[in-house]
Amino acid sequence: MSSSNRPQPTDGELEILRVLWDRGPSTVRVVFAQLSRSRPVGYTTVLKFMQIMAEKGLVRRDEEHRAHLYEAMVPRESTQRQLVHDLLDRAFGGSPLQLVMQALSTKRATPDEISQIRHLLDQHEQKSRKEEKSK
Repeated sequence: MSSSNRPQPTDGELEILRVLWDRGPSTVRVVFAQLSRSRPVGYTTVLKFMQIMAEKGLVRRDEEHRAHLYEAMVPRESTQRQLVHDLLDRAFGGSPLQLVMQALSTKRATPDEISQIRHLLDQHEQKSRKEEKSK
């Protein structure tokens, strides 16, 4: 399923995906235990969410073991890219500058994060120069 055809995860589904991305294939019980550390959540609610996510193609359920294992079907980066693309279009009129300006003004970046952002910008600039030269 291409990223344009893939349904966007809801906030609750995204929480579950983060657990699966961090921990790898996991049972409902493991996901429930992880989520309940930060807020009250019901086991059956987590189970139902994960069943719906399997129907949507966001996770895959391995039924070979007594306790079914669920695995994220989409990489973290792909999902983040899809969500950012949607946010960029809907909230910022497609302007990466506006998105970055708001992100940096909303939450203070660490010196390491700023260094990584500079490095990414340098790489992007080098790539753009190479593309211009090849035209």
